[in-house]
Amino acid sequence: MKINLMALGLAATALTGSVSMALAQDAAQPRRDDPAALVAQQGDADGAFVMPGRFSEPDGEKMYRRVCAACHMADASGAAGAGKYPPLANNPNLAASGYPMLVTLKGLNGMPPLGTMMTDQQVADVVNYVRTHFGNQYDDAITAEDVKAMR
Repeated sequence: MKINLMALGLAATALTGSVSMALAQDAAQPRRDDPAALVAQQGDADGAFVMPGRFSEPDGEKMYRRVCAACHMADASGAAGAGKYPPLANNPNLAASGYPMLVTLKGLNGMPPLGTMMTDQQVADVVNYVRTHFGNQYDDAITAEDVKAMR
């Protein structure tokens, strides 16, 4: 059996290159036990990145869709099941701007204090969004300064 050394050398070089490339690609991938790194590398459809322990949504509507709608539903109608999530649509409790700001910052009953993971501007944006959508027509907007004062 005659072995072509040149063909063997080329095959070995190609195999080494393939293995090196695969190892390099694997090393560039974030570890599966590091979700923040996975999200930071992949981002989301809007190009926003999530930092550990922080939301990064750029406006009130996106914040509502990604954070609040999971419990309060996309149409803000609320839900009941493993817990009770009150409707935010046509909700007279939202008339006083301090109430939804306080609940977002400090939590209430089963709702966690999600405002601790938001900037002052994000809290203002999401509260203002909910208070002016879903049949709510409260136009006295809160500001980031209002949120900062309540923290």
